[in-house]
Amino acid sequence: MNGYAGGYSGYGSDVPDMVKQFVVYFYRHIRERNIREIYSMYEVSFVKLSERFYKGTTWPEVEVIADLVERDHVFCLLYKEMYYRHLYASMQPTLDQRIASWENYCMLFSIILNSQVNMQLPNGWLWDMVDECIYQFQSFQQYRGRLSQKSAEELTQLRQCGRVWDAAVLLNYLQAFVRISDISGVLGSPEALENFHESEGYEERRSNVPRMMGYFSLVGLLRVHTLIGDYHAALKALGPIHPFQKTKLYACKIAGCNITLYYHAGFCYLMMRRYLDASRAFNTILTYINQVKQYHSRTPQYDQILKKNEQMHALLAMTLALCPAAQKNLDEVIMNQLRDKYGEKVTKMVRGGGEGTYEELFTYACPKFITAAPPALDAPTANTNQEVYRLQLRCFLGLVHEQHHLPALKQLLSLYTSISLSKLGSLLDLDETALRSQLMLLKAASMCKTWSGEGGALAGTLQPAGDIEFFVDVDTRSGQEVVHVAEAKPVQRQNDFLVHDIARFDSILKSLIASEAPGSTPRALAPPAGAY
Repeated sequence: MNGYAGGYSGYGSDVPDMVKQFVVYFYRHIRERNIREIYSMYEVSFVKLSERFYKGTTWPEVEVIADLVERDHVFCLLYKEMYYRHLYASMQPTLDQRIASWENYCMLFSIILNSQVNMQLPNGWLWDMVDECIYQFQSFQQYRGRLSQKSAEELTQLRQCGRVWDAAVLLNYLQAFVRISDISGVLGSPEALENFHESEGYEERRSNVPRMMGYFSLVGLLRVHTLIGDYHAALKALGPIHPFQKTKLYACKIAGCNITLYYHAGFCYLMMRRYLDASRAFNTILTYINQVKQYHSRTPQYDQILKKNEQMHALLAMTLALCPAAQKNLDEVIMNQLRDKYGEKVTKMVRGGGEGTYEELFTYACPKFITAAPPALDAPTANTNQEVYRLQLRCFLGLVHEQHHLPALKQLLSLYTSISLSKLGSLLDLDETALRSQLMLLKAASMCKTWSGEGGALAGTLQPAGDIEFFVDVDTRSGQEVVHVAEAKPVQRQNDFLVHDIARFDSILKSLIASEAPGSTPRALAPPAGAY
């Protein structure tokens, strides 16, 4: 690299030579489709140079380095994508910078969607593009929602933004990536799926960019719909990807994508009262984090991985409090971690007196909700961010309050094999109408829609999810209505444990094989003739 140190002294005299060399070689490797070197420069060199020269400030403007790369349009867009991502991570972006980043994403995405793309990029970078674009979209909505902190000039600028960081435009881009990539067809064909996993999306004669952008856009759609609060649409958007069908998951090879998938899917299941699925999703990803977090301890994503780990423990605590039967889906290690972190709070919530605890954990662990519609800019005292959050909180606490009497009801029923409706009502201090309502609610809560092995993420059948079985009948002698109780004792099948342990052993074995070279780079591909 030293041979290039003095060759570009006429460009950007204030730019360190090491940075110039980085840009030149980065451009060359992208032109040559040298995946291994691109990966190393993106994941390692860019981070080190950022820490050394641009900590708390921005990288050089694209105009400063454009001559170093023959003013290549596509490379300049890729450089600006990294430029703005670093800016967002190291300082507070201005409104103009937010707009410029959006315009850069629009141009870059349009090229991928409408051109014959020939370049190869590391899959990790492609995931980061989707993830960062959605993060900046979320950040803009949060920024725009804090109207009380805006000056008159900022409000005027916001009125002129038009469809900058518009939810519908972003969703259209993500759906377009899914469509042109034919990722649904790939995941639905056993032969194509096997080739997809074996090649990791890299092929000699075609670009990996459209197909992998399509795959990551499925996870991106899940995230955007969750932020808006449309949980049904979020799970439906996953299409052929299912959190519990690991054969279709490439996400597990990229930690950030895997965590995003399970965090948002688990949250959607929780809000839709699918507690067994929620606990299964959280158990899967928390186990995964325990296995891989040591490999990311020196990466910029480490703090975010730890934060999501803590948030999902909080969500899992609420899940178990609302549906104790969900505990059956947890591994022993995860259960012990949960006891250490939230044992007392779970006990408090299970006993029915912890609405404040529910609110505390929900506030800490929920996504930063946004509204898809722009706020009314003529009301500068409003803060629409809090309005969206409070709406979701009210919905969740309404569900919690609805089950407020159930712990006491279950505790009383567990003491009897039969009890008259009038006596049960007097013990609970409830009139007959309220008691019937609570019994119906308990009966409904004892069944939970759960994925049964077929269909998409929304599919499922009703399965037992309670620890009390009962029915109401009329006693022939007294003529009174009586609640007959039988403790639910699920049959334990030894073959289920055996299959589960075999699957865990197989998963551990594959992880050990894959971890021989943690963070291994994608295989290098022979560069074809031509550039992009």
